Amino acid sequence: MAERSAPVGVMDSGVGGLSVLAEIQRLLPNETLLYVADCGHVPYGEKSPDYIRERLRRIAGFFHEQGAKAMVLACNTATVAAVADLRELYPLWPLVGMEPAVKPAAAATRSGVVGVLATTGTLQSAKFAALLDRFANDVQVITQPCPGLVERIETGDLFSPALRQLLSSYVQPLLAAGCDTLILGCTHYPFLRPLLAEMVPADVAIIDTGAAVARQLQRLLGAHGLLADGPAGDTRFWTSADPQSLRKILPLLWHKSDSVQSFPL
Repeated sequence: MAERSAPVGVMDSGVGGLSVLAEIQRLLPNETLLYVADCGHVPYGEKSPDYIRERLRRIAGFFHEQGAKAMVLACNTATVAAVADLRELYPLWPLVGMEPAVKPAAAATRSGVVGVLATTGTLQSAKFAALLDRFANDVQVITQPCPGLVERIETGDLFSPALRQLLSSYVQPLLAAGCDTLILGCTHYPFLRPLLAEMVPADVAIIDTGAAVARQLQRLLGAHGLLADGPAGDTRFWTSADPQSLRKILPLLWHKSDSVQSFPL
């Protein structure tokens, strides 16, 4: 049985999961957090499911070695490819995955047209198809794969003219089709909210699932008697790329942290 003071492991293919990490810290300030950015293998969106499953097995094994009491897959593509596999491997371990916010978007839309910005891997998955089948029968869902966005955010590019042009090329067709609700189907994309706010009318709802993931983690930890009493320890980071690159981008997307180490696998 894990201790309540044990840490929670959070992973993403890169820095996008920091948007989820922030929601977890906001809701559960007593929890000590570990974060693995698999930046040496980003983006996951164009990788095969087998490749992603292998990466996730390594990261899950690492979190186990660190004594993590739960694991959050703060990555839609990783969840699609690997969460079922991990639940078989670790049936007693609280695992939280992500999925695009189709259900709340279908409930929120007034025009009946919902747009989805996501990676190719997420949009092509059976899990996403099942979400549409379950929750989107009464609305039109227009999907837009967004190659290149993750790579730009990974470098800390949130405002450049090139990024603006790329994002606009993905968003404008959705608006032209009458979308009044946009789903951010990748954890990297919430960092583009300020730019999106300049591109879309104020009455277009922009929905992501970071807060819902934090609430699900809270529910699972509570059900297992594992909610921490606090105080939380320092958040620690690992990356499968150059640690200096992550140290450079953390002040932009999170806040300053010197505790960035090389991911050992």
